[in-house]
Amino acid sequence: MGAAGESRTGSWLPAVWRLCSAAMSLFFTLAACVQVNDPDAGFWMAGYAVPAVLSAFTAAHPPVTETRVWRRVADLHVTVCSAAAAALGWSLYREGATRILQHEEGREFSGLLLALLWLLLSRRSGRSPVGVLRVSAAVSIAVFPFVSWTYYHVHKELRSSWPRHCTTVL
Repeated sequence: MGAAGESRTGSWLPAVWRLCSAAMSLFFTLAACVQVNDPDAGFWMAGYAVPAVLSAFTAAHPPVTETRVWRRVADLHVTVCSAAAAALGWSLYREGATRILQHEEGREFSGLLLALLWLLLSRRSGRSPVGVLRVSAAVSIAVFPFVSWTYYHVHKELRSSWPRHCTTVL
């Protein structure tokens, strides 16, 4: 297959990348909104709002990831998320937690890891055309939170042990 066949095959990749970025922006926006009644809402709202905004910019104009401002904000957020995730992960490990999403710290840890993975995947995505591997990872990451949220929403018994502030927003 020549260059023309390759360009037709890969022409859908940028559109899927942008769609995944838009989906992650939507997810992070929703995640920030549901923090409204959390005891430490400001921290978590900011923690989700930053990747929401960065993802929205990426969806609108993918080369934005090559700008100094986008990279610096993303790097700072990745650093803070890494430190917070390490602290939460250590706490969960010390407690011997097995059903991670049944612990508030586990859900917080998972949200931080999701933000970390997404921002790291997005970094430098505007440098060259996105490839199949990056887009495949993006689709997997973008679908996961929506499937998980739907699963927990449908199976109310899974949320029965959660604190009230975690079950009253949706």
